Amino acid sequence: MKNDTIVVGIHAVQGLVNRHPGKIERVLFLQQRQDQRIKQLLGAVRAKRIACETVDKGYFENALRGADAPSSHQGVLAFIKHDRVSNEGDLDTLLENAGENALFLVLDGVTDPHNFGACLRSANAAGATAVIVPKDKSAPLNPAARKVASGAADITPVIRVTNLARTLKHMQAYGVWIVGAAGEAASPLYEAAFSGKLALVMGAEEKGLRRLTRETCDQLVKIPMLGEVSSLNVSVATGVCLFEVVRQTRKPSH
Repeated sequence: MKNDTIVVGIHAVQGLVNRHPGKIERVLFLQQRQDQRIKQLLGAVRAKRIACETVDKGYFENALRGADAPSSHQGVLAFIKHDRVSNEGDLDTLLENAGENALFLVLDGVTDPHNFGACLRSANAAGATAVIVPKDKSAPLNPAARKVASGAADITPVIRVTNLARTLKHMQAYGVWIVGAAGEAASPLYEAAFSGKLALVMGAEEKGLRRLTRETCDQLVKIPMLGEVSSLNVSVATGVCLFEVVRQTRKPSH
């Protein structure tokens, strides 16, 4: 199986079982792990009639071999039938069907899988339509990213595009307002007024937004920094920005 078809961790696998059981081919449980959380997950897997096995450490580690999987697998891994990485053609369908409050998250060069996974999780929690990333210089949707995403990687579509600036211009043609987060921006995040279809663009871990990406944005905002540090981790900043958009544009259902 391909590396990116493995999901590890109790929370991530539980999310798949609850929301998308049909995507799971089988689940492996580590024989040496027999605590209450594992037993509850095993019961849920069996209730959904998903194929599963309890295996010894050697078999379990062999299943992980070759995958860029985190060490904290918690004694459970699931093989899924396919991933949620889409192509540029799928974006048109999403744009055509996007509602007036559609929200897209664009990651311009986020290369760390853990940051990528955390951004996916926040995007899903904020109700984002999709996450858009460049094909080059972007983190893979591997087991490490999937685990941090806690199931969001298999719910929220990830679209990889060849030319990000061109894609942003294409989105603008569909009426999407492009908002970039940049430390050098003049406008604080909390003074911006958000409405309608939006795409929030976040830059790379150290370099921020690339020049062409920044120049394509309709609006640039910054998170006010009151302490000594000059910036936030990109995944933290993504969560802050996403939920300010949500606060202004959407009424949560719960």
